[in-house]
Amino acid sequence: MKVIKNYLYNVGYQILLMLTPLITTPYVSRVLGAHNNGINTYTNGWVTFFYLVGQLGITLYGNREIAYKRENKLERSKLFWEMISLQIITSTLSLLLYLIIFMFISSNLKEYFLMQSLWIVAYGIDISWYFMGMEDFKKTVTRNTVMKILSVILIFLLVKSKNDLIKYIFLLGFSQLAGSITLWPYLKGSVQWVKFKELHPFKHFYPALLLFIPTITTQIYFVVNRIMLGKMGPQSAVAQFDFGDKIVKLVLAIVTATGTVMLPHIANKFAVGDTEGIKKSLNNSFDYVTALSIPMMFGLMAISNKFSVWFLGNQYGPTGNIIFLEAPAILIIAWSNVTGVQYLMPIHKEHEYTISVTVGAIINILVNFFLIPKFGANGAALATVISEFSILLVQWNFIKNLNFKNKLATGLK
Repeated sequence: MKVIKNYLYNVGYQILLMLTPLITTPYVSRVLGAHNNGINTYTNGWVTFFYLVGQLGITLYGNREIAYKRENKLERSKLFWEMISLQIITSTLSLLLYLIIFMFISSNLKEYFLMQSLWIVAYGIDISWYFMGMEDFKKTVTRNTVMKILSVILIFLLVKSKNDLIKYIFLLGFSQLAGSITLWPYLKGSVQWVKFKELHPFKHFYPALLLFIPTITTQIYFVVNRIMLGKMGPQSAVAQFDFGDKIVKLVLAIVTATGTVMLPHIANKFAVGDTEGIKKSLNNSFDYVTALSIPMMFGLMAISNKFSVWFLGNQYGPTGNIIFLEAPAILIIAWSNVTGVQYLMPIHKEHEYTISVTVGAIINILVNFFLIPKFGANGAALATVISEFSILLVQWNFIKNLNFKNKLATGLK
């Protein structure tokens, strides 16, 4: 029942994430234009690398480790203070490096890069991983919902023309920062103070680093396509791909919401040795995501071309083809979410998980080099599908002894 409740909280927030662009995207795409939206996408792509380096895999590592020690308040409190200390230290170093590179070495986009740095600060003090590990999704969902609604209101009030791009970037970054700050008061009563001399934050550096590798490589699909498009084509192509990719990922988010909920759930079962419970949960999860993702995939493909022009405007006509080509990733990622995030990660198979996403990242880059020059944004969409499918195949090999492997094999035929 707790898993279902947490899933409903999480999927409710994912639905909000879907509704928000339905309100803001048509407005922002027209007011700022494809060129300015491309600048936002390009600069945000770079800052994404730096805030991920700052977090150092602690989002996944903290989620899992807190789930392991959930029942012991002293142990989880010590764990929390050690990990947040490490996260603040690494995020500070990442912020300094980012500012040095983009403020003293880089380009004519300095003001946009500077405003994007809010994301590094926001993720540097983010503690949502603690509440996920505690399987307390109500707090994170409530916080995110309030901040998301507030940011939407401010976008309509303050972003009025193409000259307001800097305001738009600030609002997005500041809402993320405010959301991170508002979670801290909820720690009262759940975490106790631990003497500083008892803390050893750097002992978590290596295990967190191991999870940082799959985290950063996973983001390659989100970032590299955009950066390569920005280098090889016009900024408008970046925006067209970005909106198409986001629409696909927003639909996908309803499916992958199960992974966010199941990771700490499976980790806790693993900690107490409930092997049968793990297998049962994963079988149910696989059945569910398959039944949900197939109609979503085909439904999005059916409406892609007409929807893109109606939703985004005439200058985003090419986005329809991008959505159509990338839609199969919904089913592929749904399956790999079960095999990777819901199984390999919680049971300390991060090495296998890292191998799978590294293979996908390498294939993504290589395929982009061949497809983007010839097909532009459509090539980037195809590269995404190909790389995600390669991840699934590698993970399928690692989980071949699991009972639900037969279902996956059937689905791949």
